[in-house]
Amino acid sequence: MVDKSIWIRPSIDSDFRRWQSGSTLYLCVVWRKLSLFSDEVLGIGVIELKQISVRYGDAVVALQPTSVTFRQGEFTVLLGASGAGKSTLLRAINLLTPPSEGEVWIAGERVSHGPALRRHRRNTAMIFQQHHLIKRHSALRNTLAGRLGYYSSLRSFWPMGRQDRELALRCLDRVGLLDKALARADHLSGGQQQRVGIARALAQQPRILLADEPVASLDPSNAEQVMALLQRICREDGLTAIVSLHQLDLAKAFAQRIVALQGGRVVFDGAAAELDEAVVERIYRSPAAVSPVTESREGCE
Repeated sequence: MVDKSIWIRPSIDSDFRRWQSGSTLYLCVVWRKLSLFSDEVLGIGVIELKQISVRYGDAVVALQPTSVTFRQGEFTVLLGASGAGKSTLLRAINLLTPPSEGEVWIAGERVSHGPALRRHRRNTAMIFQQHHLIKRHSALRNTLAGRLGYYSSLRSFWPMGRQDRELALRCLDRVGLLDKALARADHLSGGQQQRVGIARALAQQPRILLADEPVASLDPSNAEQVMALLQRICREDGLTAIVSLHQLDLAKAFAQRIVALQGGRVVFDGAAAELDEAVVERIYRSPAAVSPVTESREGCE
């Protein structure tokens, strides 16, 4: 059954000018309850960080030696105050910030450079606080950027194929923005722009989803909606999600597991239900007064 149908004229937006010759392109969109991901995609193993640390020069230690394991399908929140090391840890997972020491292992394979790193980055989507959209491009064209990792640099100069465009539209549909596919990014609200960022991540067909303060710039209502959307999508698709937050209420509401940092150290690793007042005080007190967790949990059942 056709769930949604839209008519798109190529002259409306440059995204569609090269789709096909002719005046009108008819897209039948049959999506709402279909999964984007195959069983093979859901067969990912764990993320293992082995004594990774990040230093900037000789003076600044952004992340102390840290070992932590994330299980498949787990929705984990990295919690802590600004400067605690959350973003550094998150970016070290896909080596956007290369660890100064230690190792990153994905599904039993060490990742550091070469084909293994390219494969890991293609399978790991990132959602950013500031969205990182190209404002003059449409929501659809921004979503299609999630497909670039599947093409060579030379091939990326050509328009993407029909299957990629249909996948991008499915992703926009999943975040409730199919009707905004042709709208410029700078004509969307902050919450809608973040949803385009989520759609772009989904278009990548990832196995791992990383989100760096994805709701920090949103009002409380939109922040809760975006977190609920992320949680639902990750649950439906079996994605391993790691989300950095500083909002304690959102962490407790949506996380299966919380890994809290203070002063570049892990000071708590457990289920959200275990996060009581004493633990919260330990997370947000002065770094000099905090002792690190001696052993990281491997995951949350």
